[in-house]
Amino acid sequence: MDSLQHRTLGRVEIRKRLGKNVRRLRLEKGWSQEEYAFEAGIHRTYVSDIERGARNPTATVIEKLAKPLGIAPGRLLD
Repeated sequence: MDSLQHRTLGRVEIRKRLGKNVRRLRLEKGWSQEEYAFEAGIHRTYVSDIERGARNPTATVIEKLAKPLGIAPGRLLD
C-alpha cells in the first residue's frame, strides 16, 4: 500500500469511527436524527451522512455535534 492509499484509508476509518460514536451517543439520548440535528444546529441529512461516514466534518461541526451530547469534541473520535 502506498502512502496516498494509507492516508485515504486513515481518513475513512476516522469518519466511520466518528459516525459510529455519534449514532451510539444519539441513541443513548433517545433522539431521532431530526431531534439531534435540531439540538446541534445542523441539518438532519448532514447527521445521516456523518453517521454513515460519508462526510468529513470540520472541527466546528464536531464541536456542534458534541455540545448537545454533553461531551468534549475529542470523545467523538475515540
